[in-house]
Amino acid sequence: MSTTTGSEGQALAGAAAAPGRRIDLGRLAAYAFLILIAIAYIGPLLMLVLTAFKTLPEFTKDATSLPASFSLDNFFEAWDKANFPQYLLNTAIYTVASTVIFVVSAVFLAIAIARRFVRGGGTLFTLFLIALFLPAALIPQFQLILALGLYNNPIGYIMLFLVNPIAIVILVNYMRTIPIELDEAAAIEGCGYLRYVLTIVLPLSSPAIATVAVLHAIGVWNELVLATIYLTSADFYPITRGLIVFNGVYGNNWPVLAAAVLMITLPMAVFFVLAQRWIIGGVTAGAVKG
Repeated sequence: MSTTTGSEGQALAGAAAAPGRRIDLGRLAAYAFLILIAIAYIGPLLMLVLTAFKTLPEFTKDATSLPASFSLDNFFEAWDKANFPQYLLNTAIYTVASTVIFVVSAVFLAIAIARRFVRGGGTLFTLFLIALFLPAALIPQFQLILALGLYNNPIGYIMLFLVNPIAIVILVNYMRTIPIELDEAAAIEGCGYLRYVLTIVLPLSSPAIATVAVLHAIGVWNELVLATIYLTSADFYPITRGLIVFNGVYGNNWPVLAAAVLMITLPMAVFFVLAQRWIIGGVTAGAVKG
């Protein structure tokens, strides 16, 4: 009798331990998968960093090896050759101006659509959703810029970034979670539309606004195609367009180009880190409210 009981106890203990082993194996597989994804993302970035500190002969001999000495010569050469001060200033102007104008106008547009303050707000929102799946209208856009006389003009280039459908969709969906009772309370207190947006909508929507601002700013900062099409004067080039100077007749100077890319990436990386808590707050707040 005792032997049978002991066997049953061991069987029950083994059955109880089996799920634990399955959970451990599942967790191990999950961690292995995450490590592979991390390597896929970090690997090219690590190679870019290592290349930036190599000389051209070192890179030509072995592109994946460690640099013999971590020299900053490539960064100084890239700074001088690509006219970094002027192009960085141009890029900063384009990014800040277009982001500020877009965010301000998008907030007023999004709250009007979310609260249906205008007729056809639902149809307008549907058009923004459809625009997400449409290709870029480069030819009509190019004809419009030419007709306005804004080709090769910084103002015309900034105007290209004043519409962003995905940002409007994000803001509208977030603002729909704001309790409508706040609108009624503001109306009872005699709060005007402008004051309502500035004192109620903006503070409550700050996570979504920060997310939209970061995504929009990164897109403008890294833009190359539109800069190549619409800006022909070197005085107006953004820094991404300025990298064309590293395109040599007999090949590219990859270490110097890698150093230039790192210098371009650094401001946006810092900006993202500073705004990260607002972005995370927007995601978690949206999940709770939804």
